[in-house]
Amino acid sequence: MSWYPRKSVVVPIDFSASSPEAVQTAIDLVDDRANVHVLHVLIPLEIVSPGMVFGGMTDTGREDHARKYAEQFMQEHGFEGVDFEIRIGHPGELVAQYSEARDADLIVIPSHGYHGLKRFVLGSVAEYVIEHADCPVLVLRRIDAE
Repeated sequence: MSWYPRKSVVVPIDFSASSPEAVQTAIDLVDDRANVHVLHVLIPLEIVSPGMVFGGMTDTGREDHARKYAEQFMQEHGFEGVDFEIRIGHPGELVAQYSEARDADLIVIPSHGYHGLKRFVLGSVAEYVIEHADCPVLVLRRIDAE
């Protein structure tokens, strides 16, 4: 089995400092940028979230804001031609489902590199994806992690 090229690569991003590296890695692994599928997952708002209780915040509004930011992010980093989608739900579950729906050959996911109490409290989307994805997962390690 050859490492290059991949037909379809999924890249979940959160717009952190490690996101551009993950997208660029995926671009380097495919013949055509259109085969890179970038996914940003918004965690759903709870009915008791301050934004919901005090009004003014909806999932639709958050999605519109994220889409505008994503367009700027993609243009700023030269990622034109890359497929981009936003979903709302549990990040790990949606990444695994999305990659299956896209018939992904690979998922490239940046890691925050948290450990200890911070990892316990925040959980690990990368770990969930590794356990539940039906394709190989490449986790990019952050050098500057806390």
